[in-house]
Amino acid sequence: MSDLNDCQPNEDPVELFDMYVAHVGINATDPADAESIVDDFGRLMSLPKQEQPPSFFAGSLVEVMKQNGRGDKGHIGFHVNDIEAACAWFEDHGYEVNWDSRANYPDGSCRLVYFKEQIGGFAIHLTADK
Repeated sequence: MSDLNDCQPNEDPVELFDMYVAHVGINATDPADAESIVDDFGRLMSLPKQEQPPSFFAGSLVEVMKQNGRGDKGHIGFHVNDIEAACAWFEDHGYEVNWDSRANYPDGSCRLVYFKEQIGGFAIHLTADK
């Protein structure tokens, strides 16, 4: 991977794509463990629990996978305002996107895509979801 410190001042992806942390993902051992973890975050931050097929969410901040998900330690999702342009920018700067991980909205536009490399044991994905 390239070093983001090599970017020109006007090439800051955070500014270019209004990037921010959308959520942090934690890998649990099983559904009961996932629910317990999300309940703890819910109590800590007064966040509602939401269940989806692969995971539980504490609000929109923390996703706990019902079984090991991507990344050795979990994943971090970054929201961007234009996922296709952001992917092109990162690829132009030496970061490989795992296009096989792409998830689409019903209209066919990209909703989520992971990078190929982990950082610090975390899988990293870009998302258009807020």
